[in-house]
Amino acid sequence: MNGYQLRTVKKKEQIMKATFDLIRKYGAEKTSIAEISKHARVSPVSIYNYFGSKEELIRMTFIDYMSNIMNEYEKLLDKPIPFQEKLELLLGARMNSMDQINSDLIQISDEPSVQEHIEAFYKERTIPFFVKLIEQGKQEGFIDPEISIEAALFYIQVFKEALAQPGFITQASPTMLRDIDRLFYYGLIGKAEHSGTESGY
Repeated sequence: MNGYQLRTVKKKEQIMKATFDLIRKYGAEKTSIAEISKHARVSPVSIYNYFGSKEELIRMTFIDYMSNIMNEYEKLLDKPIPFQEKLELLLGARMNSMDQINSDLIQISDEPSVQEHIEAFYKERTIPFFVKLIEQGKQEGFIDPEISIEAALFYIQVFKEALAQPGFITQASPTMLRDIDRLFYYGLIGKAEHSGTESGY
């Protein structure tokens, strides 16, 4: 990647970060290209050149957010720490990521073009992430080795489809979402002898 390409990537990242921060604070409708331009320190012309429209910029910002969150999860997964500690860190990161987005950003995920990306992302990055997580859990004795990858992926798919129901995420309380996440992650453990750990699971 040459200098021009690096500058282009950096500018796009600045624009998407500014867009994300402003939408979190003011909502999509009240966030203008002029305001994004000011916060990103780029010209409105550059924004239109890179993204074409405000709508496309918001879509790309959501997609970039998904990628950044998965990057964080993957780094946690590769940490040389005990599986139980890793699971708690993943739960914390998941809760933090949910706290960062508002209803405007969540609603973007219902758009057909974004749904296509989410499905591709699920196959290319989410499934490999969970396969690796499950394998690590088995190696450290936290996940029953007799549970097949196929069964675990079916379990993950059930949660994915339930959470994808229109309006579910925006209507569910933060407490309920936290409880669902804990049920999801600790349900994967599937071993009765871990029910007496300090976390209560």
